Amino acid sequence: MRLFSDSQVALQAKRLNIASVAHAGIAEILSLAQSLEHEYGIPFVKMDQGSPGLPPNWVGIQAEIKALESGVVSIYPPSEGIDVLKKAGSRFLKAFLNVEVDPRFCIPTAGSVEGSFIASTICTQMKPGKDTILFLDPGFPIQKAQLAITGARWRSFDIYRFRGNALRDKLEAILSEGNVAALLYANPSNPAWLCFSERELQIIAEVAAAYDVVVIEDLAYFGMDSRVQYGTPNQEPYIPTIASYTGNYILLLSSSKIFSYAGQRMALLCVGEPLFETVSPALTERYHNSGVFGATLVNSMLELLTSGCSTSAQYAYAAMLNAACDGALDFSADMSLYASRARKMKSLFQKNGFEIVYGLDEDREIGDGFFFTIGYGAYSSEELVMELLYYGISTIPLGSTGAELAGVRCCSSQMTEPMMSLLEERLDLFRQDHPTL
Repeated sequence: MRLFSDSQVALQAKRLNIASVAHAGIAEILSLAQSLEHEYGIPFVKMDQGSPGLPPNWVGIQAEIKALESGVVSIYPPSEGIDVLKKAGSRFLKAFLNVEVDPRFCIPTAGSVEGSFIASTICTQMKPGKDTILFLDPGFPIQKAQLAITGARWRSFDIYRFRGNALRDKLEAILSEGNVAALLYANPSNPAWLCFSERELQIIAEVAAAYDVVVIEDLAYFGMDSRVQYGTPNQEPYIPTIASYTGNYILLLSSSKIFSYAGQRMALLCVGEPLFETVSPALTERYHNSGVFGATLVNSMLELLTSGCSTSAQYAYAAMLNAACDGALDFSADMSLYASRARKMKSLFQKNGFEIVYGLDEDREIGDGFFFTIGYGAYSSEELVMELLYYGISTIPLGSTGAELAGVRCCSSQMTEPMMSLLEERLDLFRQDHPTL
């Protein structure tokens, strides 16, 4: 039995000016679920938005309070970031990725959303004819939507059928056209939780180098592949990264998930030295400056967008990064709760006739973590989003992420034990109304 009727969903969607629920964005689905919950008093199982589901890290809170009390917030922050954070970022990358990144090349941004916007923008402006970002999907829809602001082009492909050596052939076919400025992916990926292997990262680096393409690696879910025990500083296994294979990279390192510090919008954009020092005549012409990639990014872009980042949040982020390097903060152990929740959720879905859509990572089962994907029978992504809404379960369609396979994304972050029990009840109702063949 449905918990919400067609008319109830339609009424709330109309009030929120949502033209099509089936094609709604993440924020619209979240708003619709909240509106239905408030209007009819029926709690939703919210698996749509990827907000952290753990308390903010206390190391960061203490450091931020100390910074606020010291009075530093009365002074504008330097656009390139405060030294203590830049040094902490460099130290953190060495401790957990085993790569050397000079502190000068670690630049704070207002979350990785701003970082990806700046990275995509400058890459599509630095060389004539290279005006396109290639997304290795399934991926984060906002990163594509950002390009509409500048008018940059993009294309994408679903990597699920192009793993291992097949990835090389696919990349060669696209990059050889000559118009791709940068390729962008997350590792692990949102929403499918696919993880590139060391061999695949080497392939990406080699093909990108052959066609002079920048690699933008989003590390929002840093070290959250539960199949490997990451998280011990300066010891193997190190977290795989493109920075091990090329200097032509930009890393996006966010505080939102690994430290549950999402509300302060704090991240680092870390640039490989060869790319940072690249001189672009096209950038000189556009911004009337030296044309140096790194200087343009900081002085002609970041300074104009946000004029730097919150000083107190920078001190907080630096403290958390340093505590992790010292072994006093085990972010990997903290994040393991998401993997535990995902395992329970997957079991409930599969018991009720759902399948894990992106179930294999090359030749291994997908890991457990922040996201996973599910499908049901012949339902399209949009149909399944709608049908689950009627049972008080909010998700987002895979179609919006560039996925070829039909299904929806599920997020484990908000799934407390009471919410897990509620999910079990809702899925039982769904199964009774939708018997599988």
